[in-house]
Amino acid sequence: MKLLVRNLATATTEEKLKSLFVEHGTVQSCALVLDKATGKSKGFGFVEMPKAGEAKTAMKTLNGYKLAGNIIRVKKAEAKKENAEAVAEAPKTTMAKAPKSTPKQEVKVPVEIKSNEDNTLNIYGTIKKSDDEF
Repeated sequence: MKLLVRNLATATTEEKLKSLFVEHGTVQSCALVLDKATGKSKGFGFVEMPKAGEAKTAMKTLNGYKLAGNIIRVKKAEAKKENAEAVAEAPKTTMAKAPKSTPKQEVKVPVEIKSNEDNTLNIYGTIKKSDDEF
């Protein structure tokens, strides 16, 4: 079972994280997510434990645990969403369209334009919009 561990201190290492979870069972893998530009931790990581029972025990025990000054959050990791192709292959559902708002409002908007010779030209226009456009 893959676990998501959030709110990690930037000083937390993979070794420290792994040693914390090893106390609750076998750890298959442990990885911190790093910023590509700086190489520093983004404050979360993943721990994979092959036995679901051990993973659930670790999750219950370590969720809310204080590590390096931070209270960490541990939960089951959700499956990674693939690229747009996966979304395109998802079953399409038909949704009922909401009725359009028919009343239109007229709004007068003053616009001020200055020319290069510091002459001011005032233009007044009317914009029509329906309530559901904004």
